[in-house]
Amino acid sequence: MTRLRLALAAAIFALIAAPAAAQETPRWSFAIHGGAGVIERASLTPEQDAAYRAALHRALEAGQTILADGGSALDAIQAAIQVMEDDPLFNAGRGAVFTAEGRNELDAAVMDGATLNAGSVAGLTTTRHPIGAARAVMEQSPHVMLIGPGADSFAASVGLEQVDPSFFFTERRWRGLETALRAQNLPIPPRPAGAPGPQAANDLPQPPLNERKFGTVGAVALDQQGRLAAGTSTGGMTAKRWGRVGDVPVIGAGTYASNADGCAVSATGSGEYFIRATVARDICVSTRGGATAQAAAETEIADVGSIGGDGGVIVMGRDGAPAFAMNTSGMYRGAVSSSAPAQVAIYGDEDLQP
Repeated sequence: MTRLRLALAAAIFALIAAPAAAQETPRWSFAIHGGAGVIERASLTPEQDAAYRAALHRALEAGQTILADGGSALDAIQAAIQVMEDDPLFNAGRGAVFTAEGRNELDAAVMDGATLNAGSVAGLTTTRHPIGAARAVMEQSPHVMLIGPGADSFAASVGLEQVDPSFFFTERRWRGLETALRAQNLPIPPRPAGAPGPQAANDLPQPPLNERKFGTVGAVALDQQGRLAAGTSTGGMTAKRWGRVGDVPVIGAGTYASNADGCAVSATGSGEYFIRATVARDICVSTRGGATAQAAAETEIADVGSIGGDGGVIVMGRDGAPAFAMNTSGMYRGAVSSSAPAQVAIYGDEDLQP
């Protein structure tokens, strides 16, 4: 009888202890975006739709691999964004849009929510991975933001890969520039030195040339140590002039992370409005005040819309629940966590289940 009581007690203890043990298991969560805008089913062929979804899955896998192995949120973000910077489907890195002068000028930012350290770069033309440059500014310089040739020079000085500017060239972005300049009655610059001829274009599958999408890629993460981080990278706006810089490298506008506030944010959209509304920081202020990540994201995007801006955000809460909000018809996006498989979506009416 005593043995039976001991066995029953052991069984009851195991049942009680099991949930507690499960709760102690470290969690991680990861979410990405690849730009928001007028992205509708009628505008993408089945092949183009499939290509974007496959690209999003590759980026998610890069981040997931690091987080599942106990790596940092910052490492996961950099790995995923570098995948997208190298993919000509996205407007970041190779595949970035052109300025009115016919150059690719690249911006990026990263922020560590655990320390509030941040780094950003703007107007890069030779650094292969702008997100890597932004992280180097954060970790290897006394500064937060570097711009132009100086930013490229710094990136080279810390060993980041440099490329000829023609590396970033894609034919569909060049043709998009020509269309935009004609519409504004502006001169079309010569093709960049080293760029292939039009007959050499092979960056398929090519979305329609009139695709209206705000080209930014980004990621937010919560790692197993409970650290939040955010990163964003972009080629900016087609036919931008006068050294225009958008919200991406402006900490608190397009990128922000704070463990104390309980959120990490990466934005994509009409940058001028996101700067005016200090979108990313405002979302984190709301979560600090008790709002859920989803509620804070939706409220802020509504505010952006009220002043004339379009776009979207991804937000990671301290509980690992990702949030997505947009006032456009679509946003390339995806999420994965220790408790949910990788999922991706494109159109506004698609849901990503937690």
